[in-house]
Amino acid sequence: MNINEIRAQFPTLHREVNGKPLVYFDNGATSQKPQSVIDRITQYYTDENANIHRGVHTLSQEATSNYESARKTIQDYIGASSEVEIIFTKGTTDSINLVAHSFGELMQAGDEVVISAMEHHSNIVPWQMLCEKKDCKLKILPMNEQGELLLDELDQLLTDRTKLVAVTHISNSLGTINDVDEIIRKAHNVGAKVLIDGAQSVQHLDVDVGKLDCDFYAFSGHKLFGPTGVGILYGKRELLEQMPPYQGGGDMIKEVTLEKTTYNTLPHKFEAGTPNIAGGIGLGAAFEFLSKLDMSALVEHEQDLLDYATEQLEKIDGLKIYGTAKTKTSVVSFLIEGTHPYDVGTLLDKLGIAVRTGHHCTQPVMQFYNIPGTIRASFAFYNTREEIDRMIAALDRIIPMLKD
Repeated sequence: MNINEIRAQFPTLHREVNGKPLVYFDNGATSQKPQSVIDRITQYYTDENANIHRGVHTLSQEATSNYESARKTIQDYIGASSEVEIIFTKGTTDSINLVAHSFGELMQAGDEVVISAMEHHSNIVPWQMLCEKKDCKLKILPMNEQGELLLDELDQLLTDRTKLVAVTHISNSLGTINDVDEIIRKAHNVGAKVLIDGAQSVQHLDVDVGKLDCDFYAFSGHKLFGPTGVGILYGKRELLEQMPPYQGGGDMIKEVTLEKTTYNTLPHKFEAGTPNIAGGIGLGAAFEFLSKLDMSALVEHEQDLLDYATEQLEKIDGLKIYGTAKTKTSVVSFLIEGTHPYDVGTLLDKLGIAVRTGHHCTQPVMQFYNIPGTIRASFAFYNTREEIDRMIAALDRIIPMLKD
């Protein structure tokens, strides 16, 4: 795998920031985009711009074909059994809210939802809202100091009233890869359904929803080298058929009278209104780009980056890493004694190095460690050891300044 050839396809990686070559270590927030994705979006707006579905003219037919082709590409990539199980959404947050609203309509007072202590706010707040609205109970699967879920305690949390377990595949703030196979198995044993937040995983792991046997899987385009404002909800067909629509409007209907509406078939039942057409087509292009790469080689390279960064950071006096799970990927979160993460992040930016500081939308995780936030360096396959060396050298320069 030639990293330089891969990097050459990402134009933003070659710009300067504050007079320094950019080192982009904020991939957990959003990834950079290859030229092929940028070109595909431009092509849509230049040559194919039209609304999709129902149109009989050529541009509409072309746009519809390309949009639905993207759906098929994504289906094949993640191993869904049918195109109708691929729902276009605005992103992971929208996908989770769709499930909370629509699957939530099937729940009754006294039913239970289980989430974990390391969830992103997007996989906490919708369930809190649902439980308050439906008088359901929200249970929390705890984690340990290493940032690993205590799966042995899941058996005590699951009951015959548990209707859904919603957990992240990879923690955005700790990098932990959770054993979702075991979680899915245990949940299914009591008849519960499982939603996996895959916002941090499709770009780092070989995800096959059929093999996982999860009931729902949610992810965002912008974190896996595609456009912002578009994402996917995978759902098992039989469940999606049972769930009521999330929103009402155009395209999610078969027939409308002033007295009654009949809803469209899947996947359109959950796709009300004009969608992000360019985004959907661009997301398909991102998956086409990924399909040409050797995922096993990418995983190996990213693991090397994580191991190397961890090794180098641990040499810095007063630096503590948060999230030391045995199985993790691509994220290293840390604090440096005597410094504020915001100050470190600001000075790193002055040297051309982009990291993220704060609570990373996981405030319960920060409360668990009794800290306000961390400095997070998150890697993608286009990053290099040399870039990590630049970050380490920058920290060696910054830390004495901040401690004086």
